[in-house]
Amino acid sequence: MRSVLISGASVAGLSLAYWLRHHGFRPTLVEKAPALRPGGQAIDIRGTAREVVRQMGILETIRAHHTGTHGIAWLNERGERVAAMSEEFGDSGGIVADIEILRADLVRILHEAAGTDIEILFDDTVTEIAEGADGVKVTFAKAAPRSFDLVVGADGVRSGVRGLTFGKDTDFVNDLGYYTALFPARTTLDLDGWVAMYNLPKGNGVNGRVAILYPLQDTDQVRVMLAFVCPELAYDRKDIAAQKAILSKVFAGAGWEIPHLVDQLGHTDDLYFARTGEVKVDHWYRGRTVLLGDSAFGGSLGMGTSMALVGAYVLAGELAAANGDHTVAFPSYDREMRDYVKINMKRPPGGPNGFAPRTRRGIWMRNQFMRMLPHLPGGSKMMGGIQKAANSITLKDYR
Repeated sequence: MRSVLISGASVAGLSLAYWLRHHGFRPTLVEKAPALRPGGQAIDIRGTAREVVRQMGILETIRAHHTGTHGIAWLNERGERVAAMSEEFGDSGGIVADIEILRADLVRILHEAAGTDIEILFDDTVTEIAEGADGVKVTFAKAAPRSFDLVVGADGVRSGVRGLTFGKDTDFVNDLGYYTALFPARTTLDLDGWVAMYNLPKGNGVNGRVAILYPLQDTDQVRVMLAFVCPELAYDRKDIAAQKAILSKVFAGAGWEIPHLVDQLGHTDDLYFARTGEVKVDHWYRGRTVLLGDSAFGGSLGMGTSMALVGAYVLAGELAAANGDHTVAFPSYDREMRDYVKINMKRPPGGPNGFAPRTRRGIWMRNQFMRMLPHLPGGSKMMGGIQKAANSITLKDYR
């Protein structure tokens, strides 16, 4: 039985643990958080990834935890709806797919599927990877050193395993020019199952700004995304108070629901705040170490979760097909996934200025375009062809 260390106990890592166990391997996970991470944004499961979770036996459980959203609405400066989009481009092709679930709920479901008895080293990280002829010796920040047959980096865009084995972030992470923040809140707005997107022009020292509310079923609870475009800022990534201060300054004086949301931000520690980046790695493996999920191909628009689920299925399947021989399995995994990832990493035109226009006129023009888009010939292609891209890989039968 081959032993595999997986760094990162989120969607990619737990999915891989499930499939490795399914094929007779012995996975161990290491996670820097003290427990499975709570909170997080609403995420979509699209295209072929739905077949993966169906084969895992969790598709209906995921559907039962649907956030209840059925589309996205763009609001003007008075908070009035000026454009909306639902399933005009297919069940997987819109900005919001028809299967949407909170990340924390999906992680919990995946953990239960993988087996709650699975070994997870919480509150720990990998600090050194030393490969030998017969395996990999791994040094941890807290746990005693151990040896494994293989190591998987499934630890996000700023992957620690990638840094130890492949090189520094600047070689693999392309800056996309903006920050995003996510946190839970409550609202008095009647969103009626619609994600609400409200834009602000440049101000308070930054360029375009965005507030997005993701409703949670028939409750007053929402997940909030605040985003803004600017050059990189100097701040301590571990200092939540500093991150809150940045957000409060950037969104000071804003209208609509934003003052109420920023006030609630001051009373929660459940905050994700990060510079947005796009990961590009020529080969996802080196020796006995391989990358999966955001550490290999992070930074897509709406496909990160789906690619992680599909990638876990393929990586475990190729290892099983090769009887654990990583010199065969890792290149096969790379070949199977490469075109699928490439098409799903394409970004629609406009970049950050399309997402967060800098001027009021730019916001108005973008909103008018989104209002007309569902009625335009070739609208699906302008959206990036998400429906087609999400289904652009055919799963092998690794049984």
